[in-house]
Amino acid sequence: MGDWVIEPATVEALPDILQIEEACFSAPWTRKMLEAELTGNPFAHFLLAKRVTPGEAGSAAIVGYLCFWVVFEEVRLMNLAVIESMRHKGIARALVMQALEVGVAQAAMRAVLEVRASNHAAHALYRSLGFRDVTTRPTYYTNPIEDALLMELDPIVSESGRLTQQAGREGGRIRPLQ
Repeated sequence: MGDWVIEPATVEALPDILQIEEACFSAPWTRKMLEAELTGNPFAHFLLAKRVTPGEAGSAAIVGYLCFWVVFEEVRLMNLAVIESMRHKGIARALVMQALEVGVAQAAMRAVLEVRASNHAAHALYRSLGFRDVTTRPTYYTNPIEDALLMELDPIVSESGRLTQQAGREGGRIRPLQ
């Protein structure tokens, strides 16, 4: 079993991100949408989770990613995915915590997201990080049509130190973002 690291995404990772997107979502973002977030949206940030196999220099398979925006005082978690074989290892949690850290560093005060009402695992993850349910957005998702739960973490500043420490205990390493 290997280790994993989190680092900023580059456009070269787009094919891997697209493959994970298509495997994880019933209504995936298109290549054009992902590319626009990676290269054309000044608010967007992409983090990658890479599995690193000890003893195999240069071997780092992308196993998950998070697209998020930092817009003024708010972090918006846009898309989070981890390949099925790497779930329940703390990777999604570490990606979210790193996004919150980036947001705090850019003066964000709160974080928001939408999650499918049926995605109980994601809902539990976000609640464990301190997010709370705000409201329901009826028929927000397509394929299938489903409500979204709007969740928020407000404030995030007081949570950031604890979140970063917790990520380190769960087996991954977070590379500093430049």
